[in-house]
Amino acid sequence: MQGFNMHVSKSLRRLLILPLVALFSAFVVVSCAGGSGGPSGSTSGGTVTVGSKDFTEAFIIGEMYALVLEKAGLTVNRKLNLGGTPVAQAALMSGEIDLYPEYTGTGLLTVLKLPAQSDRQAVFEAVSKGYKEQFDLVWLEPSPMNNTQALAMTRAKSEELGIRTISEMAARASELTIIGPPEFEQREDGLPGIKKAYGDFQLKGYKAVDPGLRYKGLVDGEADVAVAFGTDGEIAAFDLVLLEDDKNLFPPYQVAPVVRQKALDANPQIADALNALAPKLTDDVMQTLNFEVSGNQKEPADVAREFLTSEGLI
Repeated sequence: MQGFNMHVSKSLRRLLILPLVALFSAFVVVSCAGGSGGPSGSTSGGTVTVGSKDFTEAFIIGEMYALVLEKAGLTVNRKLNLGGTPVAQAALMSGEIDLYPEYTGTGLLTVLKLPAQSDRQAVFEAVSKGYKEQFDLVWLEPSPMNNTQALAMTRAKSEELGIRTISEMAARASELTIIGPPEFEQREDGLPGIKKAYGDFQLKGYKAVDPGLRYKGLVDGEADVAVAFGTDGEIAAFDLVLLEDDKNLFPPYQVAPVVRQKALDANPQIADALNALAPKLTDDVMQTLNFEVSGNQKEPADVAREFLTSEGLI
């Protein structure tokens, strides 16, 4: 009988304890989800979700953001490689992510649909004001780097022809072939915009290629000028010359974290951690880091970690 009673007692205790455990677990889940700004539950409990767009530089910087926030004591969910600007912006607005790296020029033109400006501070102030008023989103400190659209030449060709500015290129356009993506021929901030600002010049030719083939074509002599972006890794790797935009056609594209206000309220250390990183990301640094991935085939996460370690940020 004693053995039977012990068996009954153990069974009874088990039956009583299991519902209590389940109830406690449910309480914990609800508590952790409480105050969540979105599906990820990302604004509570010291947890944030970092997103990024879908190209090399975005992967590297998104991973940097995640690593420095982990160093600051936060738990970080990563949702990198979301897609283009509309996708990343929608994820931010829905609460799927709490922050991601964005460019001031993109925020100005693509998201806010405001006129182009060339002054860095004016552009940053415009996007800061517009995002806060329209979306309750906060731009933290921008980095010095400027991933603006640009035109590049090999150093040898630049010196041979005496071309250092877009004005000088326009003056000799009939001798020059530009290589770049097909859409550059139609985009308002592409060839039509350059002609509008620098004179209605006529090129010797325009060679439309996949974006990944621009620099190979330039270095191989298939063209004289390549459509570029200011922090492309190939610029440093191939010692290319970026032509000065001497009439300030292209707006600045400084990168900065765009953060949901609710996430900042719940985790104010986000701002200090990411603002400490901002001044480290210069044009030269990002050209080098981008080429580590695009040229040397390293993983973006490894490149990000190595850089942050070398700078003493993690």
